Amino acid sequence: MFDVLIVGGGPAGLSAALMLGRCRRRVLVCDIGEPRNRRAAALHGYLTRDGIAPAAFNELGRRELPQYGIEFRCVGVTAVAAGANDCRVTLANGGAERGRFLLLATGVIDDLPAIPGLDACYGRSVFHCPYCDGWEWRDRRLAVIGHAPQEAQLALGLRTWSGDLVLCSNGRRIGTSQRDRLARNGIRVRDERIARIEHQDGMLSAVVFDGEHVLPRDAIFFTTGQHPQSALAQSLGCALTPRGTIKTGDLSDTNVARVFVAGDASRDAQFVVVAAAEGVKAAMAINRALQAEELKP
Repeated sequence: MFDVLIVGGGPAGLSAALMLGRCRRRVLVCDIGEPRNRRAAALHGYLTRDGIAPAAFNELGRRELPQYGIEFRCVGVTAVAAGANDCRVTLANGGAERGRFLLLATGVIDDLPAIPGLDACYGRSVFHCPYCDGWEWRDRRLAVIGHAPQEAQLALGLRTWSGDLVLCSNGRRIGTSQRDRLARNGIRVRDERIARIEHQDGMLSAVVFDGEHVLPRDAIFFTTGQHPQSALAQSLGCALTPRGTIKTGDLSDTNVARVFVAGDASRDAQFVVVAAAEGVKAAMAINRALQAEELKP
């Protein structure tokens, strides 16, 4: 039996595995290789790793695990269970494993706007996070798409990176107070429904509205929500936040005994560097829980 089963081999899961390995714990990491940022050319804001490709970053992390005896399997997990004394994962290849604790680091998936052409641009000229990609598109022609009131907040936030901003409401009405504030900050609003996104190999050229009205743009930032990449935590009865992510304590603990959640699936600040830090915090909490069971009072 493993000490810890980790589902998800992104920054949170790998970071947790590394620390738990250094705590001399027997760890299994299961991952299917489909992280949220897999379509991005580079990740940013991670000291010493700014600009590295996500796949390359994860590969570097996996290379550090064998020296600590950590087992990594490229396999999906189809079901999980948590009992009084251990946890169990059912693997997509038909196998199963048991561990004393379970860490879910499966991340989230962005809900892309259902606009023809937009999916082909995702990760190349369509983005969800200005902190991650705003610098690369500074002083360019940007459009914002989303749900109220987050769309206006995103548009206002993007003023840090560009003065040429257009909020595209896609047929929805923007409130007078929001519209006025946007105007005071030099942000235009287009109310028409969006017919499609024009692009060349994923590089945006224009937003096309009903009636074939064309708005030339270089990039789009969107805020239309997200959902957990995996329903494993919900199947265990883990509580959710209003945003739809898993509700956790300060050390990534959940309301289900022996189950921890780290990374984008749990916290509000969804950055690679934060996910890695959460993995370390979760690992420390799990190691302390293991120590509590092992040490005599």
